[in-house]
Amino acid sequence: MARRSTVRDPRITGDPELSAYPGSPHDPEFDRAPAQGRGTPSRARWSGGGGRWLVWTGRAVLWALIVVIVVNGVRAPFERFTQRSGSGGASPVSPDTGFPVTRATSFAGQFAAVYLNFEAVRSQERAARLAPYLPDGAEPQFGWDGLGRMAAGAVQPYGSEVVDEENIVVTVAFQSGSRRQLLSVPVFYDAGADRFVVSGRPAILPAPRPADLPPVGAGERDDAAEAELRTPLADFFKAYAASDTVSLQRYAAAGVTLEGFGGAFTFVNLKDLAVPAGGGATRDVTATVVWGVPSGATPSASPSPSDPGNMGGKLEQSYRLTVVKQGDKWFVKDIRGAKRSVG
Repeated sequence: MARRSTVRDPRITGDPELSAYPGSPHDPEFDRAPAQGRGTPSRARWSGGGGRWLVWTGRAVLWALIVVIVVNGVRAPFERFTQRSGSGGASPVSPDTGFPVTRATSFAGQFAAVYLNFEAVRSQERAARLAPYLPDGAEPQFGWDGLGRMAAGAVQPYGSEVVDEENIVVTVAFQSGSRRQLLSVPVFYDAGADRFVVSGRPAILPAPRPADLPPVGAGERDDAAEAELRTPLADFFKAYAASDTVSLQRYAAAGVTLEGFGGAFTFVNLKDLAVPAGGGATRDVTATVVWGVPSGATPSASPSPSDPGNMGGKLEQSYRLTVVKQGDKWFVKDIRGAKRSVG
């Protein structure tokens, strides 16, 4: 007869001492684990120890950000200091800071028109005209010794450099004889009084030489369209010179009103007409026209190139016209200045 063991099974009695060893064969969680092979324990909860690498990665990123912020905070003031030192202590001010550049340029342009024109017999007149632009105590002639002669015109704004909130250097272009030159004028601005004054000696500088114009090809031309357009366009330009309203409307496209010179010039001839190849009812053409410049007398309504009493000279100009063909006739839709010349 078999004898039953007197040792109690902790799974039945729930002995606290034996079940206090998790993961042992006596752990209650042991029996509830999924079947991974008999007696293989399985944890029901994650202790969290495997996520330590995320913590260290986060700390590394945080320290990198702190280093970047500190470096930028130290570098920015240093760069501003070195830039200010390299420019002589005054950094240029952007024109959008509120400096009245337009009015300062106008002031400098008026000054230049007086300053650049002088001759000995009119020295007192020049000094009086210069006075509104000069500071108190300045030389009346502002550097001119009263000898010699200079004449300049076509004074136009060329550029400006705002130095700070009170100072600007304005450059204007001008024509003197056959030379195109520049004049640099330092100007001081009193914001409180809203006034300007020339703050130093101007400087004449040579203007840049003209740009080199590269040649372009003429392209193919539509000879047939040029032959069709030559006569009606010659008649159009004749009416355009005289502002012949009735004739202009006859050559104008529907809904288009064209003005004219009102007799300021006379039509001599249509020297050249270029129609690019390519079909279509609407074309852009280039016309070179010879105008007669009146000698002073009022030109007649129908001038003749052989009448020297009605023309003082000739002037060639180029125009770009948009023409539209309706039926067998061409009409002018628009007229404007031509693009760059070929060659």
